[in-house]
Amino acid sequence: MLRNDGKKVFITECPRDAMQGIPGFIPTAIKAKYLQLLLAVGFSRLDFGSFVSPKAIPQMQDTAEVLDMLNTATSSTSLLTIIANVRGAKEASRQAQVDLLGFPFSVSETFQLRNANSTISQALETVQQLVAICRENHKTPLVYLSMGFGNPYGDAWSPAIVADQTSKLVDAGITHFALADTVGSSKPDNIAEVYTYIKAAFPAIELGLHLHSTPEASRNKLIAALDAGCNHFDTALRGFGGCPMAEDKLTGNIATETLLQVLYELNIETNLDRVAWAEAMQYSDEVFG
Repeated sequence: MLRNDGKKVFITECPRDAMQGIPGFIPTAIKAKYLQLLLAVGFSRLDFGSFVSPKAIPQMQDTAEVLDMLNTATSSTSLLTIIANVRGAKEASRQAQVDLLGFPFSVSETFQLRNANSTISQALETVQQLVAICRENHKTPLVYLSMGFGNPYGDAWSPAIVADQTSKLVDAGITHFALADTVGSSKPDNIAEVYTYIKAAFPAIELGLHLHSTPEASRNKLIAALDAGCNHFDTALRGFGGCPMAEDKLTGNIATETLLQVLYELNIETNLDRVAWAEAMQYSDEVFG
């Protein structure tokens, strides 16, 4: 068991990931109230919505309207939104409250085509334009290294392949990354292997983890990541989530409450508002049923 070594952990709460796979449309007012409650908790970032095609992700069609209903004046939480192309980047960059634009960049050619209807080479061109748009509008681009721990499609994968793609993205101007286990296939050993490999190769970048997992496997994955030195985690309250473009059967995000329990046991402070957290947890029934 780890001891508290002064490590500070930064948590990105991902209600967008949790909500996008819900089949019935969640009313805009309910989304906004839920996000407002999460803003009061004190997370580092809130992945609140996405500026993508409503045909692809119908649940996120009201992201701009939800954003207009949020009051961020008293929250220290940065707002992160997901984009899939240049059009989405331009739309998101016009939103004054948005701080970061996240772009899923797949290490798997098959999934890049499936998720964004583009090749990896085309996605790299999109990233280059994303960086320019973010610089012009004072936003921070963040790239998710999707399928970063392997893929179910038989596409070539290795830590060296992940590093090669990361190098191209760093050259394009990206400094914020999250290794993403899109289908929940990672194991503690290869979480540690890939994270340490990429972090050693690119020590200047911010490197977080966006892990999907079954509940019973989540704890060991988190401990492996913490042991490897990771201090940026994406999680979702109650463990909902999953990429609807990945497989027919979704594997949810690691639950935020699981991460909080692990950090509590390891005596790692989060400085979150537990009262606000309890209120958000209670209200989540209105969102997820």
